[in-house]
Amino acid sequence: QVQLVESGGDLVQPGESLRLSCTASGSIIRANAMGWYRQAPGKQRELVAYIRVDGSTSYADSVKGRFTISSDNAKDTVYLRMNSLKPEDTAVYYCNTPNRYYSWGQGTQVTVSS
Repeated sequence: QVQLVESGGDLVQPGESLRLSCTASGSIIRANAMGWYRQAPGKQRELVAYIRVDGSTSYADSVKGRFTISSDNAKDTVYLRMNSLKPEDTAVYYCNTPNRYYSWGQGTQVTVSS
């Protein structure tokens, strides 16, 4: 059974940066498009970025220009670099395929607050 494990979340101030990591068992990251989602309290889980197998990327308008998704196939890890963080980026962040194929991991909490 594939397990997704997210890490790297923290409490930061507005304008600061974080890098999130997602590892997965079963070598799925090199074989699938992978995405980062987030869920803020009281809101739906939303896809904010994804990377295709060919390395091309797509972003939600709310994070475009600030977030960068990348992958390291040798490490079976996908990253989300988040710059210029805003309070509205506060959420639990998860990784999964764009069609939400695998069971969700525990997520990693990102809190942006002064």
